Amino acid sequence: MAASTHSLPLLLLLLAVVVFHAEAQTAPAPAPSGPLNFTGILDKAGQYTTFLRLLSQTQVATQIQSQLNSTTEGLTVFAPTDNAFTNLKAGTLNDLSSEQQVQLVLYHVLPKYYTLASLLTVSNPVRTQSSSQNGGGSYGLNFTGSGGNQVNVSSGAVTTQINNALRQQFPLAVYQIDKVLLPNDMFAEASPAPTAAKTPAGSTNTTKGTVAAEPSTDGTSGSSKTSVGSFVGLALGLALFFMGSS
Repeated sequence: MAASTHSLPLLLLLLAVVVFHAEAQTAPAPAPSGPLNFTGILDKAGQYTTFLRLLSQTQVATQIQSQLNSTTEGLTVFAPTDNAFTNLKAGTLNDLSSEQQVQLVLYHVLPKYYTLASLLTVSNPVRTQSSSQNGGGSYGLNFTGSGGNQVNVSSGAVTTQINNALRQQFPLAVYQIDKVLLPNDMFAEASPAPTAAKTPAGSTNTTKGTVAAEPSTDGTSGSSKTSVGSFVGLALGLALFFMGSS
């Protein structure tokens, strides 16, 4: 009876181990995390309606999503807020062709994952996704630091601070910016050529006035005739004088 009393706790312990092991085998495995949703990050954060519309119209959103599923380098996106687009000069976006709008959106994407700290140590200019479509020699961005960990980004035409990290985890970093990064290459080409200054009224003959006037043919002829007439008169006078003397 004593042996049975002492073996009871051992049996209960063995039973508990068996039950726990059975439950562990039948418990469902945790579901794998779904694919990274780039546009969902912007949509959830709010205030990126215009940028989301451009991403959709240019199909860059689809391109980025596809790259995220296969990239080994990651991506970095600078997302301008709605206020950033509102502060643009009127007609800036509408004056761009469809191809230029694609380049503008790709200009906000780096083909590599960067933390804010790593942006402080990059070699400028940094290639963008737009650089790949333009021979790689243009459409780059420059990064500088100010005030400790503050990072500034410049296109040459626009300089702004990188304010908020919407996501900073490989393979995707998304940073908020308060200005639209206008490619200096694109907008320098679009600027009109300087027009020649108009000539003020009344000064059209300035060049002609500086040219020396040709001698008048009539004036020269008249002077010669006068000299010949004087000589003839003098000769006749002398002839009459000698005739009268003889």
